[in-house]
Amino acid sequence: MMSEGLVKRNVTAPKKNNDNTEEKIPEEVSDGELDHNNGKGDKALKLSLMEEILLLGLKDREGYTSFWNDCISSGLRGCVMIELALRKRIDLEGTGMRKKSLLARKVIVKDDTPTGDAILDEALKHIKDTNPPENIVSWIEYFSGETWNPLKLRYQLRNVRERLAKNMVEKGVLTTEKQDFLLFQMTTHPLQNQHMKGRLIKRIQESVLTRWTNDVHRMDKKVLSLIILSHASDVLENAFAPLSDTDYELAMKRVRILLELNYDQEAEKKSGQTNDVMWAVFEAFNK
Repeated sequence: MMSEGLVKRNVTAPKKNNDNTEEKIPEEVSDGELDHNNGKGDKALKLSLMEEILLLGLKDREGYTSFWNDCISSGLRGCVMIELALRKRIDLEGTGMRKKSLLARKVIVKDDTPTGDAILDEALKHIKDTNPPENIVSWIEYFSGETWNPLKLRYQLRNVRERLAKNMVEKGVLTTEKQDFLLFQMTTHPLQNQHMKGRLIKRIQESVLTRWTNDVHRMDKKVLSLIILSHASDVLENAFAPLSDTDYELAMKRVRILLELNYDQEAEKKSGQTNDVMWAVFEAFNK
C-alpha cells in the first residue's frame, strides 16, 4: 500500500502567473463544509471524493484512465473509507491503555443508516457484517481484491471506476461513448462539463498556493484528503500540470510537507472519529 513517491516534473507550461500570495481569490465555500462544488453554472452539483479522484485521472477526450496507472484502484478504496467517515458512518475503536497506533485500531460502524450511494452502502454493509472487525489497511486490500485470503474476496468492490463514471454521466459531468481497441470494444466516458473539472483543479492548486496554511488542522478535511489521495492514486500531477514552474515547485514542496507528517501524532492533536479514520487512511498509503 506504499505510495510511489512524488512525481518528477515532466510538463513545462509557458503560462505565467502573478505573485500568488497577493492574488485576490473569489470567495468560496468555507472550510469544514462537505460541498466544495458550488457554482452558478453547476447548480450546486456535488461530487464525492471518489468521483473527484476519478475525474482527475480520466483523460478529457479519451474518457479513460491511463493504462499504466496501477495506483488508482486502491486509492479509490481509500476514498471510500474517508467518505464513510465524513458521513459519520464509521469510526476507529479507541486507542486503549496501550495507545494503539492508527493502523492497529479496528474499524467499527457507528451508524448503519444507508448513505444513498451504492458503493458506500456496499462497503458499509461489509464492515458491519464482519466480526471480528478489521483495520484500515485490511479493508482497503479487501475492497481492492488485493488479498491472498480467498475467504475475503467476497468483500471486493467490483467495477468501481465504471460505477463512478456512470454516476458522473447522470450528473452531466461525463458522457458515454464506445471506442474500438484492436480486438475489443470499450465503453469510455469523455469529459462533458469542463467547468466542473476546472473548478476541481483550481481548488487543489489554491489549497497549496494562495490558500495554504501551515496548520494542517485548519485545512478542510475533504480538501486535505483530496490532495493526499490524489497523490496515492497517481493523479495529482494532472492538477499541477498547468502551473508555471515556480508555482509547481512551491505546490510540490507543500504536498511533500503533508506527506511527511507523522499521522499518529496529528491524530492525537485533535481528537475526533472522522479525523482518526482520515489519518489512518493517509498512514496506510504512506507506510
